[in-house]
Amino acid sequence: MENFPWNPDIPSIVATAPDGPMSGQRGRLGPLLPRKEAMARTNPTLRQRRLGAELRRMREQAGLGGSQLGREVGMNPAQVTQMESGKIGISVERLHTIATTCMCANQPLIDALADVITERGRAGWWEEYREALATDFLDIAELEGHARRLSVYGTTFVPGLLQTGSYTAALFAQAYPPPLRHEVDLKTAFRMQRQRIIRSGAKPYSAFIHEAALRMQFSDPRVNVEQIDALIADSEQPSISVRVVPFAAGAVPSACENFTYAEGPITELDAAQMDTGHGGRLFDSPAHLARFRALLASMDSTALSEEESRDFMRSIKEEMAGKHV
Repeated sequence: MENFPWNPDIPSIVATAPDGPMSGQRGRLGPLLPRKEAMARTNPTLRQRRLGAELRRMREQAGLGGSQLGREVGMNPAQVTQMESGKIGISVERLHTIATTCMCANQPLIDALADVITERGRAGWWEEYREALATDFLDIAELEGHARRLSVYGTTFVPGLLQTGSYTAALFAQAYPPPLRHEVDLKTAFRMQRQRIIRSGAKPYSAFIHEAALRMQFSDPRVNVEQIDALIADSEQPSISVRVVPFAAGAVPSACENFTYAEGPITELDAAQMDTGHGGRLFDSPAHLARFRALLASMDSTALSEEESRDFMRSIKEEMAGKHV
């Protein structure tokens, strides 16, 4: 397989991709939605969709149908449906009216949802890529950008926020059907930009990485050696924890999953994203979130300590380097 070396000149990669979807688009944002209730959205963001999902959950827990809620709060059934899918916005006042109608006594949840509404006009950096990349790419960046803390579990590849550019490019090049070079460069640039949220040290980040992910090769073995070396260096940062689950630990639950767990301002607004062969899947139901928390707790009791993990990664690095001197 052709190795795609990483070009550190991220701005030129994004701006000059030949005939790519970002051509002439760098630095431009679409018009922000006016702060007006019931303005239709063509492509609601992850946070807007989550707000709608929580409102739907609030209504269902109260045993109300969409039409019934609409009559109580002055909305027609179509508006309720659009609100719950994130396609139209609501005011904080309307949120409180809905919460009262649904007899929701969870004030921390109501306050957190009010914050989401208040922040709806603030576009994240990832919005510059909305016309260039699939929604899955934007969703994970938005999920990470608003999280209080991130925990990841990787079984088949190194988690994205800890990947080197060369490793990321090699991983994207493995897609089927084979991508064009400029597509690989664009996606790699986007992933490198995502990493800023943990490089600053402001956001705690914990990674559980299976030995299988460390040994999986997507390109020249030297790329793996470089990647493991970078993991060791990252693991020494105070805000980044890297712990390895070795083969010797035996069978582990969900051995084929790679997921990110993002802690929100309150537990009810936590979320998880899982990578699949057909794109990312998002989970926010209480049952799913409980499962992901249980998986992380299992990894916490199974994985090597941080210092043991560094020693283990050094041994794998030396083994790989020795075979390809």
